[in-house]
Amino acid sequence: MAEEVKKNKTDKPQNSRRERAPRREENDGMEKRLVHVRRVTKVVKGGRTMRFSALVVIGDGKGNVGMGIGKANEVPNAIDKATVVAKKNMKKISVVNGTIPHETVGKFSTTKILMIPAEEGHGVIAGGAARAVLEVAGVKDIVTKIHGSTNRINVVRATLNGLLSLKTREEIAARRGKKPEEI
Repeated sequence: MAEEVKKNKTDKPQNSRRERAPRREENDGMEKRLVHVRRVTKVVKGGRTMRFSALVVIGDGKGNVGMGIGKANEVPNAIDKATVVAKKNMKKISVVNGTIPHETVGKFSTTKILMIPAEEGHGVIAGGAARAVLEVAGVKDIVTKIHGSTNRINVVRATLNGLLSLKTREEIAARRGKKPEEI
């Protein structure tokens, strides 16, 4: 009996936090990234009403990405609402060999983000909000620089605008009625 007690003490605890906190991946293969949660307050006659706003980015790692904002009285409900909105707003972006096809600037409000393709193995060099968008979209190698406002919502929208403006060589050739080699 003493041997069994010793054996049980040396075993790993079954309810370890690291084992219970899996990476946030949806059942349909989508990766969800919570970018920002903020507490918002509305002042009314009876006092202040507290609510929460969540910004979520979702993607499949193969060029599809979407963002959503949700508000609710509790944080988990706000995250769930934002996830539903993000799934509805999924867009396809151009990813070539783990990077973007060409240099681009994304703009939204006073935020500008410069995105430059990088060589393989360079990694994602980006700030928090832009990094979340690029990683869930499946971009592996890129260099970015944010100019202007660093508001997380504006950075996410500017990043998405820049990514949506990308065109591959094949898309440009098809538009011009030429072969990709001619461009």
